[in-house]
Amino acid sequence: MTSPRLLIAIALLAAPAWPQDKTLFPPVRAMHQMIGAGNSMEVEAGYRMLEKGGNAVDAGVAAILTATVTEQDHIGLGGEVPMLIKMNGKPVIAISGVGVAPAKATVDFYSHRKAEPWEDARELAPIPSMGPRAAITPGIPDGVLLALEKYGTMTFAEVAEPAIGYAEAFPATEIFSQYLSNTSRILPFWPTSQKFFFPNGSVPKPGEVVHMPDLARTLKEMVAAEKKAHGNRAAKIHAVHDLFYKGDIAKRIVAFNESVGGLIGAGDLANFHAETDQPRETTYRGYTVHKPGFWTQGPVMLEALNILEGYDLKAMGHNSPQYLHTVLEAVKLAFADRDRFYGDPKFSKIPEETLLSKSYAAERRKLIDPAHASMESRPGNLNASAPATGGHGPAANNDTTCVDVIDAKGNGFSATPSGAWLPSVIAGDTGIAESERLESFVLTPGHANQLAPGKRPRVTLSPMVITKDGQLYITMSTPGGDNQDQALLQVLLNILEFGMTPQQAVEAPRFQTEHFYASFGSHQFTPGRVALEGRIPAATARKMEQMGHKVEMAGDYSNASAPVVILMKDGALHGGADLRRGRYIFGN
Repeated sequence: MTSPRLLIAIALLAAPAWPQDKTLFPPVRAMHQMIGAGNSMEVEAGYRMLEKGGNAVDAGVAAILTATVTEQDHIGLGGEVPMLIKMNGKPVIAISGVGVAPAKATVDFYSHRKAEPWEDARELAPIPSMGPRAAITPGIPDGVLLALEKYGTMTFAEVAEPAIGYAEAFPATEIFSQYLSNTSRILPFWPTSQKFFFPNGSVPKPGEVVHMPDLARTLKEMVAAEKKAHGNRAAKIHAVHDLFYKGDIAKRIVAFNESVGGLIGAGDLANFHAETDQPRETTYRGYTVHKPGFWTQGPVMLEALNILEGYDLKAMGHNSPQYLHTVLEAVKLAFADRDRFYGDPKFSKIPEETLLSKSYAAERRKLIDPAHASMESRPGNLNASAPATGGHGPAANNDTTCVDVIDAKGNGFSATPSGAWLPSVIAGDTGIAESERLESFVLTPGHANQLAPGKRPRVTLSPMVITKDGQLYITMSTPGGDNQDQALLQVLLNILEFGMTPQQAVEAPRFQTEHFYASFGSHQFTPGRVALEGRIPAATARKMEQMGHKVEMAGDYSNASAPVVILMKDGALHGGADLRRGRYIFGN
């Protein structure tokens, strides 16, 4: 006869280490420091800096540089990165590591363009979605250099060390291999990309060791420029900038673009500088939510929160039909204002104060019919920009990653690195993947986001910092293109309204509207469409359809966004890493 003690022991051994009905991925908690990012190599790179005494910014920069190597399915060194930084005891700062349109990139140039060899002339977007004529100036290098100089403590050599090591050899991830396979038909149009990604003539299998010697050499040249420079730490970091944007690396980027009909010239690179900016913010239930400015879509979430603050969301019930309807309608109103008014504030007059005011949100709230879904784009009547225009059809799907850090001193870092995703053009022998972000501009005359030389495109990239009484509470960011702020909004509401842990909040079923003018491709407008993850009950979907929403049921974990969340509370750190796209998080 089996003893009761043995049965209990067997049951304990068989039981899961955490409640299976709560999360699929075990919660990660720590007492001192934590970092989350797109894969384990990026997390390791950043954590290595923390263990060496670096701060959250040092760790974040190291993780971003490593992402430009190991996550080139989503991001390359020629891409862009908005960052939010909260140093303990200091206000939140934004950094715009977003490049600008080249001098030759004019509305007239693209208005008369012909189809590229890889494009279908019957479905020609205003601006190519890939290729050398889709590139803006690289924003990531100077963005991370500015963050490192002003808020970090380490040298560029130290933060670039992990990226260099991985560029020399790293194991291909499943998604990297999959993306290369998916884009293998396009990459041969650019011989430099074909050589860079397929040196052996085939797609690397998951786990196969990948070598990127050209990119490793470029990063080593940047390190050498720092070591050769004279002066203080800032002067040495400036030397890295000058090599990339004015020196030999710049010359090779320009020579390549000239050889393939690209538009980036020497002046475009030499004149580019990342810059600090004042984040935009609002309050919600006693918390302050910080986002980058109107050169991103970040303020969409602030307007949506202002609208939703007038409802008792908790009483509606999590993911109930009324909750979904209310959040979706608020998001649709905020996106309508994005599509009409957002753009680079250096070039366009944006009614910022009005858009983020509580009184404006109260007026917008009156437009929400509690029983019927809206089918029009309804921007506010502010007469500040030409109306958005676009095609109809499914939105394009482009990619991004995310990095979030809180260190032992309570400093926070949140970033959304992106651009130069596959299929990317490699600039000659530099190993640098060029951005495709030019496609986020519109050609509409008078629009705030109309293409102009030297102008930043309005990007979807939208990191987030939450503070409570001036103290850091949450850092959060996600990939997902236009869907980023919808996903971040739902995760934040899961935490603040429904008391979920970060891991529960990122795993909870999500919903997504495409009722906006897409930021990519032909800027499609898809009125009323709502995608519900399969874990949302069919009865809820039917009720949504009765309200007029055009519901599409999707896979159980199919939402394109995958946030990382770090929450600091009662002396401990609580992490959330979305399993939808294999986010990683670690702390001690």
